[in-house]
Amino acid sequence: MLAALSLALVLQEPMKVTIPGSNVSFSMVRIPDNKGPKIWFATTEVTWDVYDLFAYRLDMSKEDQARGVDVESRPSKPYGAPDRGFGHYGYAALGMTDNAADQFCKWLSKKTGKKFRLPTELEWEHAARAGATELPNPLGDYAWFWDNAEDQAQPVGKLKPNKWGLYDMLGNVTEWAIDAKGKAVTCGGSYLDKKVDFTTRAYYDPKWQEADAHVPKSKWWLSDGPFVGMRVVCED
Repeated sequence: MLAALSLALVLQEPMKVTIPGSNVSFSMVRIPDNKGPKIWFATTEVTWDVYDLFAYRLDMSKEDQARGVDVESRPSKPYGAPDRGFGHYGYAALGMTDNAADQFCKWLSKKTGKKFRLPTELEWEHAARAGATELPNPLGDYAWFWDNAEDQAQPVGKLKPNKWGLYDMLGNVTEWAIDAKGKAVTCGGSYLDKKVDFTTRAYYDPKWQEADAHVPKSKWWLSDGPFVGMRVVCED
């Protein structure tokens, strides 16, 4: 009885994170029964609303931008429209490399004073399942994939959340995580996949930057990876 009450309180009290110096915020929920550190998971994938502050240095003064402050730890100019015309505010940020995702977490940690990072692969699957052993049914009520996404990323948080209040853990954009060997891997599948599952995984493929004519390839953007996004976790 006490455990059930404790779990209910966790799910009823999301944490709101506001980026200092802006009116941009996002919500997180505490993940119960995690065998590792106590963590909070963002309820949605990182949206352009948040990622723009980092990518375009919108949190900095014009003077600091002109001086090139922090320029080496911020993304370079993206390839064309970074949202690929799918939609911007309220949509998942996409097309970032794992390096960009990691630098975003470091920036977010510095801005807020909290410890943000990418989830581990095990943490991601634990949160995605939310105690379930089977996929939600009907899947289209919970995930944007080949059958219902119309070949593009969709606004976050429009479908049903899982039992722990997390939206779009399956489909929409596949999300960067870190595997047991410390290597970046994407989880959950995307709007392009005919099948998405808790165990769907994809490692970086050179084809994700096939149209990038630079040598070496950009360490920030995936020219051919508009299906890749991210979600952050926060440690207590």
